[in-house]
Amino acid sequence: MNYNKKLVLADGTEFLGYGYGADTEVLGEVVFNTSMVGYQEVATDPSYNGQIVVMTYPLIGNYGINKEDDESIGVLLNGFVVRDYNDHPSNFRSNKTFSKKLKDHNVPLLSGIDTRKLTRILRDKGTMNGIITSIHTTKEQALEKLSQYQNPTDQVKKVSSPRCWESKTDHPKYRIVCIDFGTKLNIIHKLNQSGCDVLVVPYNSTVEDVLKYEPDGLFLSNGPGNPEDNPIAIEVVRQLKGKIPIFGICLGHQIIALASGAKTYKMKFGHRGSNHPVKNLKNDKIEITSQNHSYAVDKESLNNTDLTITHINLLDQTVEGIENQEKYIFSVQYHPESSAGPEDSEYLFSEFMKMIERFKGDQNA
Repeated sequence: MNYNKKLVLADGTEFLGYGYGADTEVLGEVVFNTSMVGYQEVATDPSYNGQIVVMTYPLIGNYGINKEDDESIGVLLNGFVVRDYNDHPSNFRSNKTFSKKLKDHNVPLLSGIDTRKLTRILRDKGTMNGIITSIHTTKEQALEKLSQYQNPTDQVKKVSSPRCWESKTDHPKYRIVCIDFGTKLNIIHKLNQSGCDVLVVPYNSTVEDVLKYEPDGLFLSNGPGNPEDNPIAIEVVRQLKGKIPIFGICLGHQIIALASGAKTYKMKFGHRGSNHPVKNLKNDKIEITSQNHSYAVDKESLNNTDLTITHINLLDQTVEGIENQEKYIFSVQYHPESSAGPEDSEYLFSEFMKMIERFKGDQNA
């Protein structure tokens, strides 16, 4: 089989390979994920919108695709890059190949390249833009297209639901409003399992939009892009902080920090994988976590806020959790819903329920 596709990075490095999925040309920010499993969850995670994802684990596609593990109704990333793609899955749950899944959503997959070399480049130089294109595209043509490409600033708008929708549980204790910046479906499932009816509202919902539903708590979801591109959500948190229990994950965590006067910054190559060690500073326990983010909260900037650091990443000491118990607000940078990944952090959903109970008790006191 002859090479028919290639990846060209903005620094001019070329990787030749074989095309699967959609036969289309795409550009995007090239990032790497260190998970050994969970390629379906990665592909359907809205937080990857605008990115070309490189999997460091060499064998991808071997267990196929099943509808139950989708994290959204679409595939919202731009492209997928792997070392060895298996288009003949062996799994009793599989009802579709990964290639077919990507093709259905017009996303290309590039296989057969040296993903170790590619990951080292991204780790040493930082994430950069790239293009998956035909083998016949010259390097000069590819670099010209990359020079004209601008990373989008409206990713949240692209992935957020344009309408409200509700996910109910059998015996609800609480009603939660979730602002949808690109919510993974398993987060909604975990809130349901915690005894909550969840009303999901669009990313640009206002304070009035949230309060008209009379929620017991507010949840801020994960999502793609720069957190500073979400001024409406930042203002919602600024106004509701202390007035209603608030829990944020990933982008929601960064928005809480910005609303409290802290700063965020773009990391060199981000955190993406299901094996990141995080220390809980409240009990000195270590959690192995699932992560996917390009931005982080600036640790020093938190000194001028009313937030306390609760979790720290043990690999690079970045901020992984913040809270203000007196104002009933907390958040984490990682993904406690664990799709895919370890379940060390699921207790955070119980912590949210306890905060709501404490808030109600304090209001009635």
